Amino acid sequence: MTAPTGDPLSARPLERPDRVGRQVRMRVATEQDLPRLARLDEQIFTEFAYPFFALRQLMDVCGDDLLVLDDGADLLGYVLAGTRPDRKRSWILGLGVDARMRGLGLGRKLMEAALDLMRTEGVVEAALTVDPENATALALYSSFGFVQVEDRKDYFGPGQHRLIMVRPV
Repeated sequence: MTAPTGDPLSARPLERPDRVGRQVRMRVATEQDLPRLARLDEQIFTEFAYPFFALRQLMDVCGDDLLVLDDGADLLGYVLAGTRPDRKRSWILGLGVDARMRGLGLGRKLMEAALDLMRTEGVVEAALTVDPENATALALYSSFGFVQVEDRKDYFGPGQHRLIMVRPV
């Protein structure tokens, strides 16, 4: 996915500042973001966080599909999508918001941006996995029209079940 021409993500301020009054901007992640992105991913996903080397390689492979929320001091959230070459399906590989910033609609803004980029690229279907115990994420994804298509036992290893959800783009 690439940012639509004439509407760079770096120029998109969000509608409200963060809790300490800084303006939050959504933009494509850069290599300089990797250390902060790795820390954020670890804070959000703990034992399921991507190792630094994997984030590095995902940035190389996914390029413009890795969006971050930046308030000038910290990264507050991110969304990462991976699109199949035939554009029939794009996977949301990660979507997370700093625990201190939850409840402000930032996850919704990230998902909206990812889906907008998919639409621009002609992707047919969006898919994701979610922990069946994560009621907040399930509610967010359902509000976007994602529906469960599969319950995968041990998807992330023994005892780590995931629901697979999809929606048309």
